Amino acid sequence: MNLKLYTLPIVCIMMLASCNTSKTVLPYFTDIIDEKEGTLPLVNYTPTIQADDELFISVTSEAPQATAIYNLPYTNPAIREDITKTASPRVQTYIVSDKGYIDFPVLGSIHVAGLTTDQLKYDLYQRISQTVKNPIISVRLINFNVVVAGEVKMPQTIKVDRNRISILDALAMAGDLTEYGERSNILVIREENGERKYTHLDLNSSDILTSPYYYLQQNDYVYVAPNNIRQANSKYNQNNAFKLSVISTIVSATSVVASLVIALAIK
Repeated sequence: MNLKLYTLPIVCIMMLASCNTSKTVLPYFTDIIDEKEGTLPLVNYTPTIQADDELFISVTSEAPQATAIYNLPYTNPAIREDITKTASPRVQTYIVSDKGYIDFPVLGSIHVAGLTTDQLKYDLYQRISQTVKNPIISVRLINFNVVVAGEVKMPQTIKVDRNRISILDALAMAGDLTEYGERSNILVIREENGERKYTHLDLNSSDILTSPYYYLQQNDYVYVAPNNIRQANSKYNQNNAFKLSVISTIVSATSVVASLVIALAIK
């Protein structure tokens, strides 16, 4: 028995299977991917507080009774997104007004828009330390969310639990681009200073690393456009679906007409 006759088809099948299951990996930063080493400028960015932001602020010290008046009372629920949920009592959060203010216990109205959380923390420390020794201030941005949609493997709203997130971080958390994602056309939509702005980023270029949109802001919307292959496939599928629908309708109509002709012929 010639084993080669049996082995060759098996090898071919295995090779085809491996080709089908292999993942397509497409690179970023094609302008520097072949460079052995180099340097790129850093972008130092920290998100600032904006109107309608939600802040968690707590004040403590070695004497808790001294700082109790600077904290909002406990409530249930505390955060806007938990209004319909049953939760344990927590400290309330602050909602920044349209004019950029919050109403803080004892201190009154404070303008916070345009400040970073660290800057607000320092400002509160300066105010409260006049009456409390060594206060400990914690300021956190609650509503730091970004949306990643389009040609990514896991489109989603990402809740950010740190001070900043880059567009590369967000794309990675969304499972990275699919092989049909257009790497030269990443749309970022941003609400800033009462305007809705947008820009297109190119992941093939290292210039993205110094873009003001490299670090995302709260409520940014990131959309990965489909490439030409995806759009062509979509049109092809739509055309085929339409053709099948037309053919099915014609076949059904022909069948009805044929049935009527046969019925009349029998009579």
